[in-house]
Amino acid sequence: MCGKLVTVILPAYNEEDNIQRASQTIAAVLEQENINYELLFVNDGSKDGTWEKILAESSKNSRVRGVSFSKNFGKESAIFAGLSEARGDCCAVMDTDLQHPPEKLVEMYRLWQQGAEVVEGVKASRGKESAAHSFAAKCFYRLISRAVGIDMSRASDFKLLDRKAVNVLLTMREKHVFFRALSSWIGFKTAEVEFEVADRAAGTTKWSTWSLVKYAVRNIASFTSLPLQIITFLGILVLIVSVVLGSIALYQKAVHTALDGFTTVIVVLLFIGSIIMISLGCIGYYIAKIYDEIKGRPRYIISEKCGK
Repeated sequence: MCGKLVTVILPAYNEEDNIQRASQTIAAVLEQENINYELLFVNDGSKDGTWEKILAESSKNSRVRGVSFSKNFGKESAIFAGLSEARGDCCAVMDTDLQHPPEKLVEMYRLWQQGAEVVEGVKASRGKESAAHSFAAKCFYRLISRAVGIDMSRASDFKLLDRKAVNVLLTMREKHVFFRALSSWIGFKTAEVEFEVADRAAGTTKWSTWSLVKYAVRNIASFTSLPLQIITFLGILVLIVSVVLGSIALYQKAVHTALDGFTTVIVVLLFIGSIIMISLGCIGYYIAKIYDEIKGRPRYIISEKCGK
C-alpha cells in the first residue's frame, strides 16, 4: 500500500448480513488500486449480530476498525462518530448495504489527489421509488436546496472529504446535524462523481415511511427557518381575508342587507383557529430543538471499540 490514508466510514444499523460482504468488497477494490485505507464500521446500537460481525472482520483484517454505540443514536450521529474517530488524510462515507458502488471510491480518491477537497457522490437516478415518495423527496430537497444555496436534488451521503473539511465539520457543535447538507454548505473545492443507486446486497431497508417523515422534518428544522417564515405568510394571508370579509360585512350592515352568517362565521373561525394551532405547533417544535441543544448532551455514546 502506498499514498495517503483514506478512512472509509460505514454506519451500520442491523446490517449483520452485509458487514462481511462490505468489508471484503471494499477492501478488494482499494487493494487492487494500491490505495492505503482503513475501514471504520460504526455500529449504531444494532439489535442483531452486527457488532459480532464487525469484531470478526476486525480480527481477520488489521485495516478494519469498529466503534459501537451504547444505543441507537441515528445515522447522522454514526457519521460524525466515524469522522471523529477516523485517522485518514481524507474520509469517505458510504452505506454498508453497498447501494453506494465501492468502485466509485477509487474515482473519488483520484479526484481528491488532483486537488478536490469535497467529492460529492450524486445520483444518476433515485432508483426504485413510489410516486408519493418521489414527490415528497422533491419537495424536501427543494426546501433544503434553497436553504443551502446549492442544488441537492441528487445529493447523497456518499462523499469523500479532505481532512481540512472533516476538521471544519467536527467544530460544529449542534446536536441535530444534517450531514448531506452541511458537507455541501461548508464550501471548499468541490467535485462530483455520478453513480447509479444499486440494489441492497442483502437485508431490507431500515427506513419506514414514518421514519423518513421524521427525518425530513428534523433536518428541515435543523437547517432552515423557512417554516417560521411560512407562519408569517399565513398571518398576512389571514389578515387579508379578515379585511375583505370585514369590509363586506360592514358594507352589508351599512346598506341594511346583512343576513344571518352563522355558517360563514364558523368557517372563518375554524380556518383562523387551524392556522393558529399549526403555527403554535411549528414554533413549539423549534423551541423543543433549542431545548435539546442547550441541554448539552453528547451526539452519541461509544460503548466499545475494536481494531488496531
